[in-house]
Amino acid sequence: MSLFADDAQNPQLSATSPTSRPRRRRGRFGWIALVLSLVVLGVLAVVPAPYVIEQPGPVFNVLGTVDNKDDKKVPLIEVHDAETYKTSGALDMLTVQIVGSPQRSPGWLDVVSAWFDSSRAVVPMDVYFPPGVTSEQRDQQNAALMVDSQQDSVAAALRQLGYTVPEHVAVAQVAKGSPAEGTLKEKDEIVSVNGTTVTGLDDLRNAIKANGTDKAASIDIVRDKTAQTVEVTPTTATASDGTTSAILGIGTAINYDFPIDISIQLDNVGGPSAGMMFALGMIDKLTPGELTGGEHIAGTGTIDAKGTVGAIGGIRQKLYGAKAAGADWFLAPASNCNEVVGHIPSGLKVFAVGTLTDSLTALKAIADHADTSKLPTCEAN
Repeated sequence: MSLFADDAQNPQLSATSPTSRPRRRRGRFGWIALVLSLVVLGVLAVVPAPYVIEQPGPVFNVLGTVDNKDDKKVPLIEVHDAETYKTSGALDMLTVQIVGSPQRSPGWLDVVSAWFDSSRAVVPMDVYFPPGVTSEQRDQQNAALMVDSQQDSVAAALRQLGYTVPEHVAVAQVAKGSPAEGTLKEKDEIVSVNGTTVTGLDDLRNAIKANGTDKAASIDIVRDKTAQTVEVTPTTATASDGTTSAILGIGTAINYDFPIDISIQLDNVGGPSAGMMFALGMIDKLTPGELTGGEHIAGTGTIDAKGTVGAIGGIRQKLYGAKAAGADWFLAPASNCNEVVGHIPSGLKVFAVGTLTDSLTALKAIADHADTSKLPTCEAN
């Protein structure tokens, strides 16, 4: 006899009894909860979130080759007019892939999943896509940063090797309504201010500061290969911390006279964070011996022409990207150490570097299989 038949014949267990009624109600509530959960999950899967997701991107060995626009293998770093030497191992530069855009935001399920994934990070959309800035403008800015980074890395590498690399300050942009508007133009090379030679940004800033805002500064420039002198009266600018300075109202760029022709061939990658690794790759190619000792080493960091290594974004994703690519060692900017601590994948050894010289010191210890315990590492504050 079935249970249902028993229930029908027994007044104490009938469908209308107090014992059976709560049981059926619980069943209905369970199904309702399940349906509501599925609806919520479906909504979360398609409703866009105001975030983007950072995750490890492609990894490139700066000592190796890449595919160019014609799908042909070419050296990532190519030296055209100087002797080069054999390299080994790998010097990996890392990238961060951004999932999402104002046109196609990630769903909430993707966002929640990323929150629980140590190799990914959830970042507000405005960080990567500020209001009023189009995706095309953002790509152009990142491409410009990459070009500047490549030029700075060549200068840093060649100076580290003892070459003289002259530099020139050029006008990159003129702000509307600024003192320089209508007088200075983009690509003007600034040679001197009030007779003081300008060989770098510090020279220009110091000369404008010395001139002050009470009189016109005499500025020698080269425009379209023609030397001329113009006059601009600086104005006062107030920074967010309340400090003031004399400015012309221009953006500047540095142009270098390189004694060696070096090209970097890397498409569809933007930003300045590969500068240090580019410089190390050039030094390895231009010097006898193998800088890595055959080891697999990754790293990241901006670099300026003086060899100073600067902080970058997405350090956590780059650590995981390096580990996934097979690296055993990682060079991280010392200024990123607070983001490194607690996020180092198992089996990856990280050293903190502040200059190109620091990076070379670490590479030598790794290549020589020497004691690396005394090299600076990232520690909790």
